[in-house]
Amino acid sequence: MEASYLSLYRSGELHNRVEALEKRLEHCDICPRNCGVDRLKNETGFCHSGYLPVVSSYCAHFGEEPALSGNCGSGTIFFGNCNMACVYCQNFQISQDPQHQKGREVTFDKLAEIMLNLQNEQECHNINLVSPTHFMPQIVKALEIAIPMGLHVPLVYNTGGYDSVEVIKLLDGIVDIYLPDLRYASNEDAIEYSSAPGYVEAASAAIKEMWRQTGELKLSERGIAEKGLIVRLLILPNGLAGVEESLRWLSAELSPAVTISVMSQYSPQHKALDTPLLSRCISAGEYAAVLKLMEKLGMENGWLQELSSVTYYLPDFNRGGHPFELGRTA
Repeated sequence: MEASYLSLYRSGELHNRVEALEKRLEHCDICPRNCGVDRLKNETGFCHSGYLPVVSSYCAHFGEEPALSGNCGSGTIFFGNCNMACVYCQNFQISQDPQHQKGREVTFDKLAEIMLNLQNEQECHNINLVSPTHFMPQIVKALEIAIPMGLHVPLVYNTGGYDSVEVIKLLDGIVDIYLPDLRYASNEDAIEYSSAPGYVEAASAAIKEMWRQTGELKLSERGIAEKGLIVRLLILPNGLAGVEESLRWLSAELSPAVTISVMSQYSPQHKALDTPLLSRCISAGEYAAVLKLMEKLGMENGWLQELSSVTYYLPDFNRGGHPFELGRTA
């Protein structure tokens, strides 16, 4: 299957999207915060990001869902800064420390070069954009440079879910695989633990649009993801993620066939040890309750992280393997 963005490039529509997305940076409304700063002039808002994209790291990543990592790895680009501020963030040095990002800004040509390196030199199955929300205009600009140089693998939009539905609409035909978190079912908890007002409405609208664009996950003959939606549900202790409510919403509003990645990897990092309700890992009972509800709702497509995989997912981009219990039936 051909990556979606190639046809947009050939028709000239991709360039129109580049211009439309970049225009939004002038009074930035790239995410639901609508900070309104002029990022074209390097003004910064909540995400501490100016015009040029910040790349903290990139690699062939083998710890993603099996359909993304495959045998050759997912070509993962970790963008610096974030439009959320989760108190339990495992990558807080990358996402929440602006000083750490100094010297890590890259040109659009360099970002295109990184994409091509992951495809050609490291032979990755896809380009996996981690925390791309606040840099999506810049990423699409780099994509337009990389395509005539031979980029052709699928594009993965790997997001915390705090996205603008209007921006997601501009990504129609550009992104092949959407990989959003559905982090909360309560706006109060989203504000308390991630400083993300209006998260539930924003994430719900964005995910419905992602589903409209791509639908059910489609795999190649080798079992590698080519197009579709995968929703990640991170189980938080004490029911703070509202996973059960999110599962019911996904089943009713999208389909019981939507692909779900249930993540049990939570461990108290960053400020979480000082946050009583988040200061422990999840329990076996909390994990079992989610699996029981999935079975009740007939949600069988996706993957389940093993409950014992907590330490595997602490930041270490050089590890490999798949600590998932394979639960996909498709």
